[in-house]
Amino acid sequence: MPKFLILRFSSIGDIVLTTPVVRCLKQQVPNAEVHFCTKKSFAGLLEHNPYIDQTHLLEGSLNTLIGQLNAEQFDYIIDLHHNLRTSIIKLRLKLARPSIRSFSFDKLNTRKWLLTRWKVNTMPPVHIVDRYMATLHTFGVINDEQGLDYFIPYRDQVEPDWLPATHRPHYVAYAIGGQHNTKKLPVPRMIELCRKIDYPIVLLGGKEDAAAGTEIEQALGSKLIYNACGKYNLNQSASLLQQARVVFSHDTGLMHIASALKKKVYSIWGNTTPLFGMFPYKTPYAILENNDLSCRPCSKIGYAKCPLGHFKCMNDLSFEFEVKELRRKNV
Repeated sequence: MPKFLILRFSSIGDIVLTTPVVRCLKQQVPNAEVHFCTKKSFAGLLEHNPYIDQTHLLEGSLNTLIGQLNAEQFDYIIDLHHNLRTSIIKLRLKLARPSIRSFSFDKLNTRKWLLTRWKVNTMPPVHIVDRYMATLHTFGVINDEQGLDYFIPYRDQVEPDWLPATHRPHYVAYAIGGQHNTKKLPVPRMIELCRKIDYPIVLLGGKEDAAAGTEIEQALGSKLIYNACGKYNLNQSASLLQQARVVFSHDTGLMHIASALKKKVYSIWGNTTPLFGMFPYKTPYAILENNDLSCRPCSKIGYAKCPLGHFKCMNDLSFEFEVKELRRKNV
């Protein structure tokens, strides 16, 4: 029975993007035992995944975690994070068990640097999922093309009567969060976008997004906006995505969860770019981005504020698009 350890420590979206690797490995390698190692704060993303036999959680000491992993006697390591921490883990496990083999995905950092620093695009037209899948070629595992997985437990399925009456029949979900400010529309532009959508909208995000959600709700009224930011856990937010007519999202973890749930996603991009290969996967989507700037992309991750001060990638982003799913005949 071959025993695999998959490494990916963060974050929400990145872990969701690894799910095709987990599924294909479990289904295509006979008798494969699949373990997944991540941070404790992300354990809930894996808890209900039927393709994972066991999880290992980083909480505190890396040495303690390595001791636990050594005891498992893995045959193979699939490193989908490929950073200093995972390099230490691979080295220590190799020293303890010389027969172990490891496979790491290519982060393409040099190519990303060329694109962000010099605007020279050498990025391959390949989604990051397919780069993750390349780590399994040795085992004859191929992409089953079934997309991402996200498993919502029954206890976290949101009932319609949890929502205001105005939002129970139909609504649009808008994930307003983002790890960095330059990946989010400024609040006045969020308000403008919500006005354009002109449909009952559920705002999704964490507690840190609640104030922005309140500002949007006050500007547009509770009949149009329901601010759910910080009111639901991640699985419940996923349930709200699942029930939405369509999803708007910044480049954030909820965008990838919406993709896993096969929702149509209107994906909003600021200082980063879909060219990095992390656009919605195996689901209908539309990209909203400002391609008329010589300064974009300026980062592969994001900043607290625009380095040039003008933030034109979001401030000048055009909203000249039609949400076909909300045409009256489709409602």
